[in-house]
Amino acid sequence: MKVKEIAHKIEEIIPLKLAQDWDNVGLLIGDAQKDVRNILLTIDVTHNVAAEAKKLKTDLIVSYHPVIWDGLKKVTAEGPTGVVYDLIHSGIAVFSIHTALDSAVGGVNDGLAEIIGIVNSKPIGDYVANPAGDNYKLVIFVPIKSAAKVSNAVFAAGAGAIGNYSHCGFGAEGTGTFLPHEGAKPAIGRKGKIEKVEEIRFETIVPAGKLNEVVTAMLKAHPYETPAFDIFKLHDTEMPFGLGRFGELAKPVRIPQIIKRIKKVTGAKAVGLIGDQNRLVRRAAVCAGTCGTIINLVIAEKADLYLTGELKHHQALAAQEAGLSCICLSHTVSERFILKNFAKQLQKQIKTVKISISKKDADPFHWKNI
Repeated sequence: MKVKEIAHKIEEIIPLKLAQDWDNVGLLIGDAQKDVRNILLTIDVTHNVAAEAKKLKTDLIVSYHPVIWDGLKKVTAEGPTGVVYDLIHSGIAVFSIHTALDSAVGGVNDGLAEIIGIVNSKPIGDYVANPAGDNYKLVIFVPIKSAAKVSNAVFAAGAGAIGNYSHCGFGAEGTGTFLPHEGAKPAIGRKGKIEKVEEIRFETIVPAGKLNEVVTAMLKAHPYETPAFDIFKLHDTEMPFGLGRFGELAKPVRIPQIIKRIKKVTGAKAVGLIGDQNRLVRRAAVCAGTCGTIINLVIAEKADLYLTGELKHHQALAAQEAGLSCICLSHTVSERFILKNFAKQLQKQIKTVKISISKKDADPFHWKNI
């Protein structure tokens, strides 16, 4: 497979439109036409990871953090752009996903929420638009005997999907009337005579990106020369995508038990604790990496616990003074665990390419007692 084909498969799992506008995601290094046989997944792209990639004959690195954050004025072998130079020289492409994976369903923050036991979690803030775009309601008036043919055609073209359900629609019977004039070629009735036909008013939902295809399929399947149909833009009532998650726990749990869960899933060797360390947690919030800027939103939600990667000193004090307990895992430890899940998802999409998780990617901090 080529890099551009793999990029498309990644975006099917993690739409890049979910990324924050300050982020830098997508293909950052390499040739979109390059053939790929080996992929290496990593949180950060370091010299050690680049050396590992070359040893494994990697064609494409998929990284969480972008290898290029800001516009570069020069790329040299020495200095901070050394890794970029090395990868370009070695012909290794890099595709980064970062905050798109934070916001995505089943991404990093959903993973953290699952560890704690939050159910029906919702984003905390830094919202982004639904990558699927707007939704529309399509209303079609069709003879009863043709209703199944028309509804199946629009479903096949992409209409009728709501959450984990497909083929969603509604029909109500009524009477349609029309008068064919000169030049008309009616499927039912005769020119110059008013016709009354038992019809179905069929309604279904259509995402913006599928609207043209669905209408085309409907017109092709509909028996009438000039079908009657309406299209209405819907107000988006779904929870927006964004960073972090908060919600109620399925069952109240004390913090020491939550720490055990965290250690099992993330492999964390140490945690930083703020506030009551034995609190019974009923309501919690999570945010991977550095999410201190939304600490006030977490406090406003009256959460008992906030699980994150790291907090600045004044943010930690704000949590302490508000009576909010916090667990800080360190930045990359709060993110790295998701690579296994992502690797499985991606492998299902591209079975002919070998996918490995970096063994050289690691937390830059070494925690030890002194």
